Amino acid sequence: MSDRRPRAARRRHPEPPPEASAGRPPSVEPSVVQSTLYRDGRRVSSPATLADTFRQLREHPDGMAWIGLQRPTEEELLSLAAEFDLHELAVEDALEAHQRPKLERYGDTLFVVLRAARYLDAPEEVDFGELHVFVGPDFLITVRHGAAPDLSAVRHRMEEDPDLLALGPEAVLYAILDAVVDGYAPVVAGVQNDIDEIETEVFGGDPAVSRRIYELSREMVEFQRATRPLVGMLHALMAGFAKYGTDEELQRYLRDVADHVTHTSERVDGFRQALTDILTVNATLVTQQQNAEMRALAEAGFEQNEELKKISAWAAILFAPTLVGTIYGMNFDTMPELHWVGGYPFAIGLMALVCTSLYVIFKRRDWL
Repeated sequence: MSDRRPRAARRRHPEPPPEASAGRPPSVEPSVVQSTLYRDGRRVSSPATLADTFRQLREHPDGMAWIGLQRPTEEELLSLAAEFDLHELAVEDALEAHQRPKLERYGDTLFVVLRAARYLDAPEEVDFGELHVFVGPDFLITVRHGAAPDLSAVRHRMEEDPDLLALGPEAVLYAILDAVVDGYAPVVAGVQNDIDEIETEVFGGDPAVSRRIYELSREMVEFQRATRPLVGMLHALMAGFAKYGTDEELQRYLRDVADHVTHTSERVDGFRQALTDILTVNATLVTQQQNAEMRALAEAGFEQNEELKKISAWAAILFAPTLVGTIYGMNFDTMPELHWVGGYPFAIGLMALVCTSLYVIFKRRDWL
């Protein structure tokens, strides 16, 4: 990254393509967030178009260009590729987005993909953005896909420290890495608060908590994909300190960023494990609640069955005299008992005998 050869010797084409040389007014080029030229750590100019940036950088080969883009068009990226000799595979990745965090080197150009994150308080969710960074000997290009991260604070911070900015594009890259990693801290705090709330809801019996656990678990998977590769990327950068002659101040800066991202990655891993445990506990509590409800239903059914048996027993007892009375109340002339003097006492006795027999039988079976 310390190669400061004249830019004319590194261009793939002797002249930029028509898209870059023609230039367009800022109103037609909304994807260029800011284009700035620096020399010795201080701002020299802020060209309005990419074509002006290319021209001024060629006029001042000892300067550095910092170009910020948001969702650029294919023409804009191709003009940058032609001017700064960017590799076509890196340009293709920057156009398509949805890349995993990675670090690749193409000659004297470094291509870095980062996944930034921010915590949204209102919906209580994590919003992820994607950032592509091209780092060359005298230029740094950032391509944002999403709202995060906000690089204006990084630019302001670097401009307030000319000594650090004078170290070149590598210093800006490390400042961007630091901003992305520092942006994870509010996310970690927000997720920790969500987990605390979820634990309360789980033991409070909130039926909607399972969905919240699942959604937060998915966000933690995305968070892991954003943070875990960063650990290897930063160690790869640190391994190249001696080979690429990285300034000692930047070395200390990068080690600090590496410590922060390692801590964040460990916290995210802990969150995933905690959510897995909470989901298991919630499933156990839900099962216990369902078992309690089933047991209550079974007990209610048993009680209803006992009442039904009592009602059935008394109904059978009361039916017996009705049956006897019905038989002897038919009033046929040929009935032998119709004019029998003892018919009435016999019918009453028969009713009493049948009812008593049924009562004894039901009582022995615990129906009464």
